Amino acid sequence: MFVFVCASCDAELTVPLSEVSLPAHARQKYGNGIQLPVLMESGTFAVDPEPWGRPWRMWDEIDPDEAAAHGIYAPVYALSDNAPGAVVIAPGDIRGTRLIPEKRGGACCGLDGADGPNLACEACGLPVAARVDDCSLWQAVRLSSDAVHRVLVDLVDAAPLSWTELMEKGEKAPPYEPIATWGGRFGASHYWSWSPQWEAAAGQALAHLVAASEGQPVQIPNGLTADVFQRALDALLPAGPPMRRAVLSGPGRPSPDAGADILLVPVHPQTGQIWTPVVPTASAYAVPLPLGMWLWLVSPQPYPPLPASGGIPRDVLRDDPLPPRPTSLFRADRGTFQNTLVRLPAVRSPWMRRILENLTHDTSSHLF
Repeated sequence: MFVFVCASCDAELTVPLSEVSLPAHARQKYGNGIQLPVLMESGTFAVDPEPWGRPWRMWDEIDPDEAAAHGIYAPVYALSDNAPGAVVIAPGDIRGTRLIPEKRGGACCGLDGADGPNLACEACGLPVAARVDDCSLWQAVRLSSDAVHRVLVDLVDAAPLSWTELMEKGEKAPPYEPIATWGGRFGASHYWSWSPQWEAAAGQALAHLVAASEGQPVQIPNGLTADVFQRALDALLPAGPPMRRAVLSGPGRPSPDAGADILLVPVHPQTGQIWTPVVPTASAYAVPLPLGMWLWLVSPQPYPPLPASGGIPRDVLRDDPLPPRPTSLFRADRGTFQNTLVRLPAVRSPWMRRILENLTHDTSSHLF
């Protein structure tokens, strides 16, 4: 485990933390006036490999070769010119800091970090982090990579769980959940909708599916997986044969057959590594999915209806009242889709560039 300390005075700024993978929804902006929860689990941290926040550089100021060297292969509105490698933690895990009031940013209902670090080291005053808790943003603290450094505090750090152990835990992420809104005329309220985490993860996976398609139609497994991806793929890709076939593949499932072109596989939540089959399929493209989402897609109904007499047991599916469900078709997160797409080298191809241009001109708004 590690503690992060001030680069100027070595004052401790966090509780002991273990490293995990950065969630797919880390940069998501969801809806308008929505109260999103904390991004990171308490006691964990993740390193964001990409720059975030001010200063910004417009695309016409950047040479395409320079952008490609930073992993950007298609035009974007602007690029952050900040230092990469921010450490992302839960707000409750920060210690020894004070708020910088004049760094509120352009926030609506909280802090958005748009003006740079808004937390200073309490001991020496060095700006060290940006707290983000504005509406429609996931709550987090981003420690600046050039203002802190990590100190090992536990020489016996727990090894990452194996895939077998992760499957035994079986921590699924449900596809729909109550969405909280800020208080209005009638106070705070909520409504049921597709999970923001699912929408962000689907946006990331959809970009990989488009790249894996090689410009051909893609067939997604029936059921919830098709509800999440098939409509968007049918609209983004041309119709007609030949067709590439995607399958769910991962720990505990049969080995993918030779006819599978695309594998929808889980990402290890601690290491960020993509699961690979024991006998890799050389030509198959691995599309990453968060483990909790993948587990639900593999087994979408955790508590199936059971015959019962007398009182209704806790785990029996009830039909009165009916369980809440989203009232709209699933839509992947547009921003996550676009941010992922421009970072795939395949986006240089003319047919993928046209998909990106259609997004820019808002001709695909019905999909996102």
